[in-house]
Amino acid sequence: MSPATPAAPLRIAIAGASGRMGRMLVEAVLDASDCALAGALDVAGNVQLGQDAGAFLGRASGVAITDDLAAVLSTSHVLIDFTRPEGTLRHLDACAAAGVALVIGTTGFDAEQKAAIGAAAQRTPVFMSPNMSVGVSVVMRLLEQAAKSLSQGYDIEIVEAHHRNKIDAPSGTALAMGEVIAKALGRNLADNAVFGREGATGVRDPGTIGFATVRGGDIIGDHTVLFAGIGERIEISHKSSSRATYAQGSLRAARFLAKSGPGLYDMNDVLGLN
Repeated sequence: MSPATPAAPLRIAIAGASGRMGRMLVEAVLDASDCALAGALDVAGNVQLGQDAGAFLGRASGVAITDDLAAVLSTSHVLIDFTRPEGTLRHLDACAAAGVALVIGTTGFDAEQKAAIGAAAQRTPVFMSPNMSVGVSVVMRLLEQAAKSLSQGYDIEIVEAHHRNKIDAPSGTALAMGEVIAKALGRNLADNAVFGREGATGVRDPGTIGFATVRGGDIIGDHTVLFAGIGERIEISHKSSSRATYAQGSLRAARFLAKSGPGLYDMNDVLGLN
C-alpha cells in the first residue's frame, strides 16, 4: 500500500502504543477527523497485548494492541514510532520493505544508526526529528540567528531538563540545538561540546558549547540556550507542558509524508522553512 496516495482517512499505526507517548498518539489519531487508527504495536510479553488500544480512554477503537508488525503494516499508510533505537530500526526495515512511511520520534541514535535511517529513506518516506514540537522548530531558527549575531564575546550553554525515566542524555533536542549553533558559527559540535564539568576545570574555553542535564519528576521537556556576555545574558527557551504538542506535531508529519515520495524529512520540511 503506497503512502503517497492514501485513501481517506489516513491510516496511522502507533508503535509503543501502551506507553505514555503512545497513548497520547492513540488519542490524537482517534480525535483527528482525517485519520484512522490502523494498528497499535507493543513488544511481545507486554501485559496490554490483546486489549483495545482506546481502553485507557474508556473508548472502543476496534484496534487491539499487538506485536504482529507485519499485520499492522499491511493495513497502514504511516507508522509513528516513539520507542527505542533498536526497536525503531527493526520497524524501519519492515516499513521500507512494505512501502509504509515512518515518523520517527525516537532519540539516542548513533552515527551508524542514523546512516541506516538515511539509507532506508531512499526506499520510503521517513520523517525524523529529535523534537516534534512546532515551537521547537521555530526556536531552532532563532538560535541560528542568535548564534550568528552573538558569535564574539558570548559563552554558549545549553541546559535541558526531562522526567526521571528518560534514558538518554543530553536530549536529542539539546544536541540538535548544539548542532544548529555550531553550524552557524562554522564549528564542529563534536570538537567543541563540553558535556558536564567537575573539579578544577580551569578557565572556560570561549570556543566551547556547554551542555547541562537535569533529570527528575515528570518534567515533559525544558530547553534553554544561554548566551552569556559581559554585562548581559540572552536566554532562548522552550518549555513543554504536555506531550500533546508532540502528538499533534507527529500527525502533521504523517500528513506530510502521505503526500511525499521517498526521502528523509524533518520539521523544517513540514513547516516549509527549508
